[in-house]
Amino acid sequence: MAATPTPLRTSLPRSIARILLGAILLAAGTVHLTVARSEFAAQVPSWFPLPTDVVVVGSGIVEILLGAALILLLRYRVLVGWIVAAFFIAIFPGNIAQYVEGVDAFGLDTDRARLIRLFFQPLLVLWALWSTGAWRDRRLLRSSGEHQRH
Repeated sequence: MAATPTPLRTSLPRSIARILLGAILLAAGTVHLTVARSEFAAQVPSWFPLPTDVVVVGSGIVEILLGAALILLLRYRVLVGWIVAAFFIAIFPGNIAQYVEGVDAFGLDTDRARLIRLFFQPLLVLWALWSTGAWRDRRLLRSSGEHQRH
């Protein structure tokens, strides 16, 4: 069995960006579960099939876990980067629903403000991929899966 390839080291700016993103996710997850539950509830689409509070609590827990993983799981940095990027994509429909349904939350009380916010979600995806080196080191993730199968 071949050893799992080690991702290339990341630069100090990437490391700082990864830790900062992790801290932001930890904070967001914490406020999901505490002081901003109603604000986050406003972002759950009306058509979503689960109870709103379950979605808010569940996404808060996921954010805490992802934030901790970004900071602590350096060996799995590439995989975590892809998972965080996928999470940001998965929650994007909530941001779209907030715009389409005209729901006020987090100071986004105009259609213009809600629309502008939509353009920041792709930046979060890019932040996750860049700061973890996930895009740069994507071949290593693929080859580690091939090594595990052999």
